Amino acid sequence: MTHIVCQPCYDCKYTDCVAVCPVECFWQDEKMLYIDPQDCIDCEACVPECPVEAIFAEANTPGQWSSFIQLNAERGTALKSAGEGHITEKGDAQEGAECKKK
Repeated sequence: MTHIVCQPCYDCKYTDCVAVCPVECFWQDEKMLYIDPQDCIDCEACVPECPVEAIFAEANTPGQWSSFIQLNAERGTALKSAGEGHITEKGDAQEGAECKKK
């Protein structure tokens, strides 16, 4: 099992979660973060760190965001394969026009 980054992260990138990841399984593009399911060890360290509550265990991913399971796998793998977007340290928050921070 793995953890999934869902819709609340879209255009609302906070990187608090990546700073606590012991296996550095986070990747990013211009719009959001992704968890590589091959590297995630399901430790849940990232979950309480997300200020927009965007990270869920795969089995507990809300139904309306189930497409993010495949999206994380695809984008995480693609970014990893391309050697682009690996993120291991907290950076400045990026709140775009579509950010719906709580």
